[in-house]
Amino acid sequence: MSAPAGPTRADVCAVAIAECFRDDGEIVANPIGTLPMIGGRLAKATFAPQLLMTDGEALLVENVVPVGVERPEKVVGAWNPYRAMFDVVWSGRRHVMMGASQIDPWGNQNFAFIGSHERPRAQLLGMRGAPGNTINHRTSYWVPNHSPRVFVPSVDVVSGVGYDRAAALGDAARFHELVCVVTDLCVLDFRTPDHRMRLRSVHPGVSVDDVVAATGFELVIDADVPPTRLPEPEELDWLARIDPNGLRHREVPDP
Repeated sequence: MSAPAGPTRADVCAVAIAECFRDDGEIVANPIGTLPMIGGRLAKATFAPQLLMTDGEALLVENVVPVGVERPEKVVGAWNPYRAMFDVVWSGRRHVMMGASQIDPWGNQNFAFIGSHERPRAQLLGMRGAPGNTINHRTSYWVPNHSPRVFVPSVDVVSGVGYDRAAALGDAARFHELVCVVTDLCVLDFRTPDHRMRLRSVHPGVSVDDVVAATGFELVIDADVPPTRLPEPEELDWLARIDPNGLRHREVPDP
């Protein structure tokens, strides 16, 4: 699949995801999912070359590996077995980007199930590593379909820990930090006095009212909400190399 001419909504999302990893320093970046992987690798290829990236399996790689390519070339920096990753996780030297089936105003995230504990309506991924991730290191989220079903006043179960619950844990949550939430409509963060979710920027073609209508709770909204920045020409070139099959456009088609 060839990429459309000019920056697309998917391109803007990839750049917004990359920006989540800006200034992270030499830590392991683990963006999970197609567009998060593309955005994370774009960050390493451009403004964050010090990021340590995995091949999605058990290796740390020095080069920027394309997605969706069979047997891509890998310049191996180190072996990264499963047991070694826990040392990284527990020391706060990691930034993961996960998905969210539900997320609330303080960043509590759910991708375990929908409904009550006793009789859930839908079984999802389960807790997976979300509790440990959110307590031990930086965490961001990617939501490809921004809607009131995802952005809810209260999640059905807490997989990833939000700011209100982390505050109650004291020193046990000393590494807790939610950086941003990138969606197909906007970028959100928690840079408010009480760490309530704030609208940071809206993607080109999206209005603040569009985001408000797609969110099931009241966001913190500044007087002036800027547009999410467009990709630079160099970034578009890298996106074509990182995602030669245009997988990002399938995940976020242009409106």
